[in-house]
Amino acid sequence: MTALTLSTAAAPGLRADAIVIGVAKSAKGPVVAPGAEAVDKAYDGRLAGVLETLGASGAEGEVTKLPAPSGFKAPLVLAVGLGPVPEKDTAYDSEALRKAAGVAARSLTGSKKAAFALPLADAADAGAIGEGALLGAYSFDAYKDNGKDPKAKNGRAPLAEVALLGGKPRDKAYKAAVERAVAVSEELNRARDLVNTPPNDLNPEAFAAIAQAAAKEHGIKVQVLDVKALEKGGYGGILGVGAGSAAGPRLVKLSYTSSKAKKHLAFVGKGITYDSGGISLKPAGHNETMKCDMSGAASVFAAVVAAARLGLEVNVTGWLALAENMPSGSATRPGDVLRMYSGKTVEVLNTDAEGRLVLADALWAASQEKPDAIVDVATLTGAMVLALGNRTFGIMGNDDAFRTALYEAAEEVGEPAWPMPMPEHLRKGMDSPTADIANMGERMGGGLVAGLFLREFVGEGITWAHLDIAGPAFNEGGPFGYTPKGGTGSGVRTLVRLAELTAAGDLG
Repeated sequence: MTALTLSTAAAPGLRADAIVIGVAKSAKGPVVAPGAEAVDKAYDGRLAGVLETLGASGAEGEVTKLPAPSGFKAPLVLAVGLGPVPEKDTAYDSEALRKAAGVAARSLTGSKKAAFALPLADAADAGAIGEGALLGAYSFDAYKDNGKDPKAKNGRAPLAEVALLGGKPRDKAYKAAVERAVAVSEELNRARDLVNTPPNDLNPEAFAAIAQAAAKEHGIKVQVLDVKALEKGGYGGILGVGAGSAAGPRLVKLSYTSSKAKKHLAFVGKGITYDSGGISLKPAGHNETMKCDMSGAASVFAAVVAAARLGLEVNVTGWLALAENMPSGSATRPGDVLRMYSGKTVEVLNTDAEGRLVLADALWAASQEKPDAIVDVATLTGAMVLALGNRTFGIMGNDDAFRTALYEAAEEVGEPAWPMPMPEHLRKGMDSPTADIANMGERMGGGLVAGLFLREFVGEGITWAHLDIAGPAFNEGGPFGYTPKGGTGSGVRTLVRLAELTAAGDLG
């Protein structure tokens, strides 16, 4: 993991491989952002012109490299685009700082140390820049032969250290912001590692073992229900989905408690470690990335550990519903009826609509503890991707105010999201002549249908929301901002922020 420090050093005298500065876009050309005054002065105040000559505009994500001025101990200046210049009397947006820091850290792969002289007006800016840098420096290379350095990224190690210039190492707020950035980023990157791990190495049992080890390290109580325990408890949904695999399913419960907590949150994650579609086999071209179908469970796991590391004054329980959905002679068939943990029966019309089945059992289990709110996270439907694209997750819920609070929390931390409805008329499409409900309904609005299905398994009177992260959970394109190719850790920061707001008493 990249080291993150606060520094009061001046840019010219700091020994580093590069000085990172910000450049913004204006109608008159690029503008050197605050934080880079010493660098601009060394260019006789003509840095903006030099950058423009080199083709820089200040557009978001743009990178321009130039030799450092005479007298600097760092040999390189890296100018990263921040996007439009803020309106008068306003500061740079936190997300703009995160993205710029992420781009810079990724661009400096192979470097030992970089000094970030980006706009840093307060502790919140320090946290945003630090978080962006740590997330941007991420790489997953566990399965690559990189010679002598197993941590190398294509033969070059990720940026080793980031010094935030203008920081205040002795200021409590700045220190707290950096500590938060480190904790959240490390756990989010852990979630990315899990999503990126091949399914032959990450089955339900292996995932449960990783969760147990982390729980022990961070003082979190953990309970793992194996196949025998699931059978004894009547978890028909999880067992039905996992029936076709040689790797048995698991239900993992992680409990972080605070002696000062006044509220209890439950997070529930879909953990399909590989999704072939089961008997309703996915068509060719749709299987290659299905190792990511456990992204929801990875995000829940990371959020609970982050809450523990931050010592938040709120009780947080994470439920990881883990199964592998495979076709075999023992697999659940279309037309089978499963008796769920809640006692309801479900007619399985499509075995590729399996995520809602494992979540249903976990939601009902979470409901038995009567938490103040439940949030489930899942790569649930392709329909949500069609509706919102690859970078935005949908939010549904049984309480409009809570759904709005989650949306605002997501926007605050830089996770694009959008509130979605749950039209009651779509519920009728899941009526079954054989069982209490079917796991499929109308095709149009399929993401909303899935939300309505999940609502059936939330305990009465419990506030609940559902995050469908099918779009942003796995990035098949090129990296952007602080988001890498592959697993993204979508949802982690929203859940952590929700826990923080709940601990502070800002959610009622």
